[in-house]
Amino acid sequence: MTYQDYVLKYIDDHAGEITALAKSIWENPELGLKEFHASKLLAGELEKAGFSVDMGVADMPTAFVAEWGEGKPIIGILGEYDALPGLSQKVSAVKDPIQAGAPGHGCGHNLLGSAGFGTVVAVKDYMEKNGVKGTLRYYGCPAEETMVGKIFMARAGVFDDLDAAVTWHPGSTNSVWGTKAGETSFQAMNSFKVQFKGRSAHAAANPQQGRSALKAIQLLDTGVQYMREHIPPEARIHSVITDGGGAPNVVPAFAEAWYYVRAPKRAMVESIYAWVQDVVKGAALMTQTTYEIDFLTGSYEMLANYTLGINLLENMQKIGGLKFSAEDHALAKEISDSVPPQMLQATKQSLFSSLKPGTTWEEIGEYLNETVVIPDWDTKISIGGSTDVADVSYITPTTNLITTTAPLGTPGHSWQNVAACGSEIGFKGAILAAKVMALTTLDLFTKPDLLQAIKDEFVKSTGGKKYVSPLPDGAKPR
Repeated sequence: MTYQDYVLKYIDDHAGEITALAKSIWENPELGLKEFHASKLLAGELEKAGFSVDMGVADMPTAFVAEWGEGKPIIGILGEYDALPGLSQKVSAVKDPIQAGAPGHGCGHNLLGSAGFGTVVAVKDYMEKNGVKGTLRYYGCPAEETMVGKIFMARAGVFDDLDAAVTWHPGSTNSVWGTKAGETSFQAMNSFKVQFKGRSAHAAANPQQGRSALKAIQLLDTGVQYMREHIPPEARIHSVITDGGGAPNVVPAFAEAWYYVRAPKRAMVESIYAWVQDVVKGAALMTQTTYEIDFLTGSYEMLANYTLGINLLENMQKIGGLKFSAEDHALAKEISDSVPPQMLQATKQSLFSSLKPGTTWEEIGEYLNETVVIPDWDTKISIGGSTDVADVSYITPTTNLITTTAPLGTPGHSWQNVAACGSEIGFKGAILAAKVMALTTLDLFTKPDLLQAIKDEFVKSTGGKKYVSPLPDGAKPR
């Protein structure tokens, strides 16, 4: 039996166990750095499967590295398991929270880490029984949604000796997030809070004695608005006021805003961030307040490895995509119908921009994508969001696979996505992801020429430069 047949059968035989993990994590959604149930569950099952587990890496209690084997090559599978705030939802085509205001898996991370588990246990079983040499690792990565986990793990050096990393993400098509060699996709970003301190006073009786921290925040926001015309059009600056004062009749002595700066390149983010810092200084001067900038995290843009992406796509094509049941299609239609038509159309248009020109809806499917679709390798795709996988991609060759876990056109980070990722739709997509990653992982262990080509591309794309963490000295995960 070939290793392809072996691991596919193994994952099919253990699909119930993989699905049970995904369901348990979905039923117990936890925010970033608080994923105690998910991390303990996955780490415990990996220990049972024969992996050694190092828990609490990079000063994060819910981060871990599980390892089996010895020697080179060293191949890593990246797992995630954090949920999003306020997205609690039943498996239903109408909005119906399990617990109002509670978290929910609106990005499918209950599936992401569980499929990675399925990959490594299948690959380990084959390697052990057939004498395949090398080291297999599973990285339990917390807090991807807040761009914390892998960035602090990267600073701690846990990815430094990897020969390649393989990961996936739930989506609405069976494809690869990829570009030609050396191109990038997800945005680089900085996340930081700006805190102003002033002097409180009675806002009616003696406002002249006060210095408003809130006014400083408002001036900062105005200054940022005037910046927008003069920064690259692909860049984004977005913010929320997390503390604007307690009562209208009290001049606020403290105020805080939380900012994200995103751009297609790390250098662009750093330039815009420096400008925002100048605006902060100006706002403080204008209001006679003082300020502090609390830098939370920062990331690089994603550097997808084309050679590795092609291998993932070819392995998905060998498996042949997915087959959903009539019940799955019915649920997908109901969920899709709950999305406002304009939003549905905009999301579908965005999807088409990432696929090979000429792709039709007939090829993709009406509500659920079962076929394997080809990405547009020749277009410089710039996805609006960011991912901490990007920092791993500047340390070792890395590429993202996607599979269908939600209906076409439904937005991520939505209750619709939570419902789909807790249903058979999501579970079937996770099993396909586990299979594809298992085939590619064994290709990397058994085909040295392929691994060398992947590494050669990485060196060319990075120019041989070593990864430098964007985190300032003393930054702590939070």
